[in-house]
Amino acid sequence: MIDIHKLAFIGGGNMAAALIGGLIGRGLAPARIAFADPNREQLQKLVRDFGIAAAPDAASAVRDAEILVLAVKPQHMHAAASQVAAHLGGARPLIISVAAGIPHAALRGWLGTGAAIVRAMPNRPALCGFGATGLYAPPGLGAAQRALAESILTAVGIAVWVELESQMDTVTALSGSGPAYFFLFMEALEAAARELGLEPEVAHRLTLQTALGAAQMAGESADTLAVLREQVTSKGGTTAAALAILDAADLRGIVASAVAAADRRSAELAAEYGAP
Repeated sequence: MIDIHKLAFIGGGNMAAALIGGLIGRGLAPARIAFADPNREQLQKLVRDFGIAAAPDAASAVRDAEILVLAVKPQHMHAAASQVAAHLGGARPLIISVAAGIPHAALRGWLGTGAAIVRAMPNRPALCGFGATGLYAPPGLGAAQRALAESILTAVGIAVWVELESQMDTVTALSGSGPAYFFLFMEALEAAARELGLEPEVAHRLTLQTALGAAQMAGESADTLAVLREQVTSKGGTTAAALAILDAADLRGIVASAVAAADRRSAELAAEYGAP
């Protein structure tokens, strides 16, 4: 159970909903959660889905909060953070930003130099409890606050810390964008099976279960991914024939280039939306 007197959210979109649902599932009482969002339809949805009360404005939401989660889009973070800063007063909540690309320096400038801030980069599978989140905070943030931030994000999956803020761009490129890479490969695998004669429903179910099973095996095994691949690949067999085609097409190089492109784009968005 998470012991928090008051947790506030600014922004009530999909990621906020995922975190709220995960936290309530782990025992946090809905009455301890406050949130504000200018979108009335989104407010009503969270109230209906989780039984929490919507705050009339940001000032009411953040008042006396121990933790404040800023769950707005990057292009809206400056305005949201500046609005919240005016209402923090003497309160010193732990502030968690889940906006991609907004650097710590910008957040500190908008929220005040004394604010305790953690950057978090969760991904879309958090919506079903299988999120992978990267966390960053400067060295000065205490162990207790780090543990508190981690307890919030692990409500929807795993959370890992990176030492350098620049590595958050790589986290964005890996786990933030990564689900789309797997969806594309699964889409291609399913389409190939259909072209070879499998019924669409059969190809779809086998594709999903194969992806799930591979991930589950990798998560439970002490072996490296390379060893697991080798264990499935018999010399001269079907898997070897398929892998030879992927190697000839330089799949590894394609993936490396794709992730590098996403990493660069993350840094570009940070420069665009995160200027202090």
